[in-house]
Amino acid sequence: MKTVTLDETHRKLGAKMVPFAGYDMPVRYSSDLDEHHTVRRAVGIFDVSHMGEFRVRGPQALPLIQRVTSNDASKLTDGKAQYSCLPNQDGGIVDDLLVYKLADEDYLLVVNASNIEKDWNWIQQHNHDGAEMEDISDRTSLFAVQGPKASAALQALTDVDLSSIPYYSFVQGTFAGAPNVIISATGYTGAGGFELYIPNESAAAVWDKIMTAGKEYGIKPIGLGARDTLRLEMGFALYGNDIDDTTSPLEAGLGWITKFTKDFTNAENLKKQKEAGVNKKLVAFIMDGTGIPRGHYELVDAEGQKIGDVTSGTQSPSLSKGIGMGYVKTEFAAPGTQIFVQIRGKNLPATVNKLPLTKGAEV
Repeated sequence: MKTVTLDETHRKLGAKMVPFAGYDMPVRYSSDLDEHHTVRRAVGIFDVSHMGEFRVRGPQALPLIQRVTSNDASKLTDGKAQYSCLPNQDGGIVDDLLVYKLADEDYLLVVNASNIEKDWNWIQQHNHDGAEMEDISDRTSLFAVQGPKASAALQALTDVDLSSIPYYSFVQGTFAGAPNVIISATGYTGAGGFELYIPNESAAAVWDKIMTAGKEYGIKPIGLGARDTLRLEMGFALYGNDIDDTTSPLEAGLGWITKFTKDFTNAENLKKQKEAGVNKKLVAFIMDGTGIPRGHYELVDAEGQKIGDVTSGTQSPSLSKGIGMGYVKTEFAAPGTQIFVQIRGKNLPATVNKLPLTKGAEV
């Protein structure tokens, strides 16, 4: 089991550590509920240094990225990032990822921790023209500082005007005294904030400075438990649950990152699927009454006929209701459609909803 650079720090903070994607990771420090509300209402800091980072450089960097990803990376300018995925040859997804353009012929790919080796091998299989690739995952720490007070909590630590960084944009520079930090206006919570890519040797000092600077804003360390409820309220897919090697990006609602203006792995078959229409779709839903959906629970129609399966589910702290995501037959995918979740032998009603699920809720 691997450990992140700040493993000892998390243990001293009282974190409950659990195995996740091959790493010992903090799942919570206090309670999932408290940590969730801290991010929605103030500011929290996650250590997500288990994520993978690949540098791709040289004249063949962009052609390689264009070949293996579904989105159009040629649209990126310096300081911009995009969400994308790696389609496989069979219609599914190798992984979802972020693509950062650091400079001309210089990109950073950020992949899921559980897929680092798999993604590296997949991309290398397609690296026929000699793009320079470097796996910097084990040298890079990643902190996500998320919440409405994130900018205020971090501003004293940098000369960069954080409020001026647009969504899915980033700057590189000195942060909290550490050089070569990427300050990225991205995140997995829907609460706003930044992700900070930091050389391992600076990670402990930067963490401590963030905790000190954020104290007056109520900053707290946040674990993977709250990360999951936060992303589910937004309807952000989790690889291995909501998307995987068998799910098409079109079925998963990722048509917006699947650009047929260029050629990429399996583009022709995915284009045919788009033209023909998909048979199932990933939807988000809210329970009408009681009941907490969980992964692999069956979804049925009013007659009790199976129409799909739950892929992720939880009790929403913001809504105080059960929420979930799952694939259903296309005719049941429209917002407002009533579906039923089989929970302990009962078919409990739920309603398909637009994202985010927290829209209009007190958070």
